Amino acid sequence: MQKSTVSLRLCELAEQFGLRLEGDADTLVEGVGTLSDADGTQISFLSNPIYREQLKTTRAAAVIVSEADAIDCPVNTLIADNPYLSYAKIAERFDPRRPVSPGIHASASIDPTASIGRDVYIGANAVIGPGCKIADACFIGPGCVLIADCRLDRGSRLVASVTVCEGVQIGRRTIIHPGAVIGSDGFGLAFDKDHWVKIPQLGTVRIGDDCEVGANTSIDRGAIGDTIIEDDVRLDNQIQIGHNVLVGAHTAMAGMVGISGSTRIGKYCMFGGSSGTVGHIQIADRTTVQGLSIVTKSITQPGMVWSSAIPAQPLREWNRSIAHLRRLEKLARRVLNLEKQSGK
Repeated sequence: MQKSTVSLRLCELAEQFGLRLEGDADTLVEGVGTLSDADGTQISFLSNPIYREQLKTTRAAAVIVSEADAIDCPVNTLIADNPYLSYAKIAERFDPRRPVSPGIHASASIDPTASIGRDVYIGANAVIGPGCKIADACFIGPGCVLIADCRLDRGSRLVASVTVCEGVQIGRRTIIHPGAVIGSDGFGLAFDKDHWVKIPQLGTVRIGDDCEVGANTSIDRGAIGDTIIEDDVRLDNQIQIGHNVLVGAHTAMAGMVGISGSTRIGKYCMFGGSSGTVGHIQIADRTTVQGLSIVTKSITQPGMVWSSAIPAQPLREWNRSIAHLRRLEKLARRVLNLEKQSGK
């Protein structure tokens, strides 16, 4: 990994992030690493018990741990109620990526009717179309295209090669990763005897504050009304959000999730990888949908965990399971007949 240029003493990290330090307060930390690979200049963390054995042999400068795991740590410790959250905050201090100064690259194309705020960076070959409004401190990386009448609020970041279609609105401090397409047409078609007729997609996309959209993710514009992504939604790579979907605040989706059109998803929901929904249903707040699961009807009770995927198993066991499934209908009919005969 890239090497950080920052050096911080453990006591500084403990004070800044409200953690209890056990060990040498003057130990210098210059980066982050895994429990198995970190060296004497890097800090690591333990949150998943799967890696507890690695804690006992780590060579890290320090480890962020819970109170219960601190006893097994052979090096300096920073004790946290939530080690993973504390690691996330500390790791940001060691981000090695090069800071970018505001400015507009000579090859960028900016329409005269576009409005550009202060301290904005616009990279090589970026295109800012007519009527676009870019607020202060935004970052528009190389190859990005904002077609027309787009709004990018303060501090948001389009990393590279992001396409933002007509009328899309993006809130403050939102990050959109390379290859994402925001506001392309939804899949709206009507069949006329022997051919398809395209339904005009007349809405747009509105993305809230503090969101993150992963690489090559697509969010379709609304057909009637808008597709809405509320504040603090986190979308992984290669996700498809259909037209007129609403994704509630603080919801997170892992890679390759597919949400069909006009689905309304509540707040604080979580979707595992390659899961998805049919269209025109509602998902209650704080619902968890496990990986590879497809939701085919509305979920009205908040806080439930749903799963439809069959976990992987050895091929011989899988073959037996499938054989049983094929006989399930026949078995069900036999049970019904037996119940009728017995008068139940």
